[in-house]
Amino acid sequence: MAAFKGVEFLQTIAVFCGSRVGQDPEYREAATELGQLLGERRIGLVYGGARVGLMGAIADAVLENGGQVTGVIPENLQEKEFAHPGLSKLCIVASMHERKAMMERLSQGFIALPGGIGTLEEIFEILTWAQLGLHQKPCGLLNVNGYYDGLISFLKTMERQGFLGESFDKRLLLGDRAGPLLDQLSAAFESNLEDT
Repeated sequence: MAAFKGVEFLQTIAVFCGSRVGQDPEYREAATELGQLLGERRIGLVYGGARVGLMGAIADAVLENGGQVTGVIPENLQEKEFAHPGLSKLCIVASMHERKAMMERLSQGFIALPGGIGTLEEIFEILTWAQLGLHQKPCGLLNVNGYYDGLISFLKTMERQGFLGESFDKRLLLGDRAGPLLDQLSAAFESNLEDT
């Protein structure tokens, strides 16, 4: 938390999510709701920089509600993921690793919305860094319409089988609505500040 010394409340959140919208319209609705809340609460969004899919939906919602949006996109994905032209700031990096490292540096917490393999890879790398003690920033899954139920069940299997050193729910906050999950992250951030 040293990078945010003197900060008393949650000011930036990285959101990992799909570059597609998925089959269920509730995924886009959840992305838009989270973006609206971030904008209203003046919590800056850090995300993958695209204008398409759930990534575009959340960025647009934050911007429409007066918030700040920082996109981080690798050079080779700038055209494939259609970099968003209206962001507060767009950072172009050389690789996916640099993207995740920059998103981690710029953020005080993390949320994964529905997405594919890339979304899972991003949130799990962040969780791994937390497990290794590289950061103490809160992480959450927005489990829209049960999207992550199977993953949560598998994490419980990992825990039962002794492959997770401590209960995963101490590291990963869960919620099925944007507002309550955002409240959990804010409370966890403030609690972590008190412990440092």
